[in-house]
Amino acid sequence: MALAAILQMTTGIDPVANAAVIVDAMAEARAKGAAMLFTPEMSGLLDRQRDRAKQSIRREADDGVLAAVREAAAREGIWVHLGSLAIAREDGKWANRAFVIDDRGEIRARYDKIHMFDVDLATGESWRESNAYAAGDTVVTVETPLGRLGLAICYDIRFPALFAALGQAKCDVIAIPAAFTVPTGKAHWHLMQRARAVEASAYVLCAAQVGKHADGRETYGHSLAIDPWGEVLLDMGGEAPGLGYAEIDLARIAEVRAQLPSLANRRQIAT
Repeated sequence: MALAAILQMTTGIDPVANAAVIVDAMAEARAKGAAMLFTPEMSGLLDRQRDRAKQSIRREADDGVLAAVREAAAREGIWVHLGSLAIAREDGKWANRAFVIDDRGEIRARYDKIHMFDVDLATGESWRESNAYAAGDTVVTVETPLGRLGLAICYDIRFPALFAALGQAKCDVIAIPAAFTVPTGKAHWHLMQRARAVEASAYVLCAAQVGKHADGRETYGHSLAIDPWGEVLLDMGGEAPGLGYAEIDLARIAEVRAQLPSLANRRQIAT
């Protein structure tokens, strides 16, 4: 058994303040015995005003939030999954990039969000992530104290092929950090997260943004931990930021996969 800590955040437009929240949570999580902390999508900066946001977005080597988290990981002796940061690329676009950092502060894995959130909602909300961000193209897994971890980000959850690949990679845990809108969260959040856990016969950990943010948006919250049977182990609600915890039991994964060997039974379907 290993303990995972999940940080629900209301990230704002000041990266220094956001980094301080994460670093404080790392110390608290380690004191509670957590082996790894999970943070939401866009943990370091959440700002829909892109002209203002670009003043704070740096290349990976110069990103202050990443540096602060790496330093704290080594100091506290805890692994961290940074759900994502906005990172400047060489081509002028940004990457929505997740990082897995070990307990020595070393980066063990990077994942760039594959599916861009380009939608027009019935509420009038319109989002064009691809205008500023470049999509990734690589499925990423990494060994951690919780087992093999598969990486996804927010809108990726709507695309089953990615999760089929993570299932085939025999991930023990899949991280799906998010900054979900309230309308889509109410309709689909719990449904899709539980489905992904069942499909992969794996734990799903979803650190989420919550509440009203400094840039004017509102996010759904309800950070979740779900077991391989689809049972919700933790739901942090939609009201406030905070820390939650969930036990990861590798024996439970083996038990579910023995009862329902859907990964082993999966067949290629011709089209």
